[in-house]
Amino acid sequence: MKWIERVRRAVLALGAVLLVSLGGLAAPLAAHPAPFSFADIRLAPGELEFTLVVHVFDVAHELQVNPPERVLDPAVLSPRGSAITELLRSRLQIAVNGTQLTGGDWTAPVPLPERQAVQFHARYPINDAPASVVVNTTLFPYDPSHQTFLNFYERGDLTWQAILDRDHVEFEYFAGTRQGVLAVIGKFVPAGIHHILIGPDHLLFLVGLLLLGGSIRRLVLVVTAFTVAHSITLSLAALNAFTPPAYIVEPAIALSIMYVGIDNLMVGRGRDVRIWIAFAFGLIHGFGFASVLREMGLPSRALGWSLFSFNLGVEIGQLLVVVIVASALLVLWARNEAAGQRLAFAGSLVVVATGAFWFVERVFLGGTV
Repeated sequence: MKWIERVRRAVLALGAVLLVSLGGLAAPLAAHPAPFSFADIRLAPGELEFTLVVHVFDVAHELQVNPPERVLDPAVLSPRGSAITELLRSRLQIAVNGTQLTGGDWTAPVPLPERQAVQFHARYPINDAPASVVVNTTLFPYDPSHQTFLNFYERGDLTWQAILDRDHVEFEYFAGTRQGVLAVIGKFVPAGIHHILIGPDHLLFLVGLLLLGGSIRRLVLVVTAFTVAHSITLSLAALNAFTPPAYIVEPAIALSIMYVGIDNLMVGRGRDVRIWIAFAFGLIHGFGFASVLREMGLPSRALGWSLFSFNLGVEIGQLLVVVIVASALLVLWARNEAAGQRLAFAGSLVVVATGAFWFVERVFLGGTV
């Protein structure tokens, strides 16, 4: 029928228009074939050498050169070399051993026609042997998909690779030397201390274990059992061997706090099993510690030392709590046993109530401490 043929022709014509339109859209989308930059960082005694290779499209965008391939012409690039060099220098921050590098000797940019790229080279003098290097950069903010590939070299060997993008603008590298190990320890021991001292759920669990008093030796063993247990699960999570989801771990931590308080209220003069309670629930708390390390960006190259240092910091922080709280409780129990019992009872009620509140919050309201 004629009307069917007309409909068919109209559909074909519409399809042709759509194809042309999509073809027009595809050109701009494919206009930037390689939204990547490559940075080689070479560490040597007294010096950091830096080589940066960026695509002509990005350089052309910043210099307002069109078409982008004109950037490869020395007659176009040379007069603008200082401008693009200063722009990239301002967007690239490198710190060695905690000190921001400034100045540095940047050479003129060199066109690389075979790679459709431009190369920049710089040398920074450093006073001490490099232990840690922090690179922070968003080279081309106009492009949200841009990535910067980092390659680290020591003694001529490629030792580590990383990627910076819009969501990850900073990376810290630790040198494979004695100074690098000390830098790892210097970062993660304080981090462990800080986390345990600002973590109200972990602290309340510990305080709940301490409320019934006991000798300093006994309380130190309780805390050590907690440390050994959370070190096991922290390592499992950090090595990606086993990582339960946060929606299970966080409510379980709240339940562990409730259990400690309830156990305090129900305990008689039987055997003291706080060491075993600390160990059992420490396994759960370790997965909570692992989430902190993931947020910090655990250095895979120094995984062993970073885990050891973080756990050491947690243990130091816990021992500080034990010394302060346990000493106060010992004095109170020695002077007035009845007052000590009343404090243990009231404190345990607070522990149970707080743990219950956190459990409800984490299960039904999606909150975390």
